[in-house]
Amino acid sequence: MERLNQTSSVTEFILLGLSSRPEDQKPLFILFLIIYLITITGNLLIILAIHSHPQLHTPMYFFLSVLSFTDIWYTTTIVPKMLVDFLLEKKTISYAGCLTQMYFIYALGNIDSCLLVAMAYDRYVAICDPFHYVTIMSHQRCVLMVAFSCSLPHFHSLLHILLLNQLTFCDSNIIHHFLCDLSPLIKLSCSPTFVNEIVLMTEASAFLVTPFLCIVFSYIRILVVVLKIPSAAGKCKAFSTCGSHLTVVTLFYGSIFYVYLQPVSTYTVRDHMATIVHTILSSMLNPFIYSLRNKDLKQGLRKLVGRRGLQAATS
Repeated sequence: MERLNQTSSVTEFILLGLSSRPEDQKPLFILFLIIYLITITGNLLIILAIHSHPQLHTPMYFFLSVLSFTDIWYTTTIVPKMLVDFLLEKKTISYAGCLTQMYFIYALGNIDSCLLVAMAYDRYVAICDPFHYVTIMSHQRCVLMVAFSCSLPHFHSLLHILLLNQLTFCDSNIIHHFLCDLSPLIKLSCSPTFVNEIVLMTEASAFLVTPFLCIVFSYIRILVVVLKIPSAAGKCKAFSTCGSHLTVVTLFYGSIFYVYLQPVSTYTVRDHMATIVHTILSSMLNPFIYSLRNKDLKQGLRKLVGRRGLQAATS
């Protein structure tokens, strides 16, 4: 990170956070601490339930366990820093720390996106080609899909960090946000940002839209097949296997598109709420969405909690 100090007179940034009023800091600290604890606990329970019950050792739950693991780290990249800032009068982050946080936010967020595509493909094969499901969704192929989903986003994230590294930050170091993000940082630069903005609106948009289109295509094919099922019960059963995933996709992509598919110049403080949805709230809600609408997972969670309670009672 020595290069950063040579190309910029700014060595740290000030994060304005969600509110500048002192009386808001403690309530916000308590709120986001509760959200963080619920997120960690919920996703850990999902992982433990899936890995401790053989009936959940299927591709769909394998992808879900990886998604939960990623969500834990995704939230951890953001919330602990927020909690510390709520207790400090001056909310600063070093130049290197800002770029590091941004790198992992983009990498982990896009891993989530790729995993949602893998889960959509799994549902597509299960409903549209059930007789070849076991062959197509083999363990080896699932592992390869996860490996691809976890590696490709790092190249995307690295590209934007390297481009941001070329910018110069002269005087202003105040970020109107609660985290380090591309749009507010590009607006702070005193050097030409044309290349950064073009890449953000093309490569970044393509990286967001392409997975979403893959999911949409999968569900269009699923819808066509389900509508051909003669019985109403069969249609409801098929739709029920996709309902949780569709809810998560809508929540995740809806907030992301609202924030990132717009010019840098139009980025305002109002986008903070949408950022909270896709970075923090979606990670907290995912375990509830999947468990409440899934009988097998609910049963696995009951067995897990019951087993832990029995062990605690006998110890």
